[in-house]
Amino acid sequence: MDFKDQIKQLGERVVRLKDQIQTEEATKNAFIMPFIQALGYDVFNPLEVIPEFTADIGIKKGEKVDYAIMKDGCPIILIECKWWGENLDVHNSQLFRYFHTTKSKFGLLTNGIQFRFYTDLMETNKMDEKPFLEFDFTNMKEQVILELKKFHKSYFDLNSIVSSASELKYSNEIKGILTNEINEPTTNFVKFFVSQVYAGKATEKVMTQFTEIVKRSLNQFISDIISDRLKSALEKEIVKDIEQVKLANDQTKEEDENKIVTTDEEMEGFFIVKSILRTKIESNRIFHRDFQNFLSILLDDTIRQTVCRLWFNGEKKYIGFIDENKKESKFEISKLDDIYDYSDQIIKAAERLTKGVATKTITD
Repeated sequence: MDFKDQIKQLGERVVRLKDQIQTEEATKNAFIMPFIQALGYDVFNPLEVIPEFTADIGIKKGEKVDYAIMKDGCPIILIECKWWGENLDVHNSQLFRYFHTTKSKFGLLTNGIQFRFYTDLMETNKMDEKPFLEFDFTNMKEQVILELKKFHKSYFDLNSIVSSASELKYSNEIKGILTNEINEPTTNFVKFFVSQVYAGKATEKVMTQFTEIVKRSLNQFISDIISDRLKSALEKEIVKDIEQVKLANDQTKEEDENKIVTTDEEMEGFFIVKSILRTKIESNRIFHRDFQNFLSILLDDTIRQTVCRLWFNGEKKYIGFIDENKKESKFEISKLDDIYDYSDQIIKAAERLTKGVATKTITD
């Protein structure tokens, strides 16, 4: 099972079991320890994971953080845990105090459902107030899983994570600003659009009108983007389905063709019909095409110009003729020479197909 599947499976477990978890200790055992394991660390190996890690703060001794993930004898991630029902907003100060007393570069505050990753982008060895990465097991996003994978034991690279942390931090803040502006546009935000599209003075009345216009326009713009992407995705799926159907049809056709065997008797029947037709039709225009149940005799090698069909694959033999209404009439024959009894019908069928086209009469 790959990392993404492990995380998704753990998320399903968290959602399913959370209502049965009533304590912080139970949250650790049911949610947080499995999460650490999903990151590739052995929770029972003190060289990799230390529970109740000591993080003395000045004269205050014996301060402990719930877990420390270790590498080469040093903590690389400090983890502060809370019961899944607690609000994490009021608990980051505790992790903040622990952070600067150790060499750890990352702090994780979690209640087993929400996870907030911190580092020291703003000031060295001082934990930032805002996390650079957040995710919630009840609302997992593919991009977050990709970022989370960087913390896996197999891929952990301090410089790479710090580099992406900076971009994530500012990216998240920009997205937060955009979300707020879309919901409730600020004066400066509205002024930007007014200055671009309105030639008059930005009076209070104009600003009030444009605030609603901007809000509606942004929401419509986002809806259009979503609609276009859904349409594009659906079109791709339709094309994919068509290709799959075509492939299946081609395979079926190939399988059917492999089942077709043109018998000597069918070829003899074809030559008899051809000899009858040669009195009216040039021989190079007469073809045959074999199907599973019958042999068609055609003009110009096109199925639309079927002169007759020879049904020789059953217990009884038949010669069939298709009229103008696409209805076929079949006549039983006991031997191949009986085909000559239908010479007139064979010639009339060919003449009907070649009506309006000059035919050649061949004489001895």
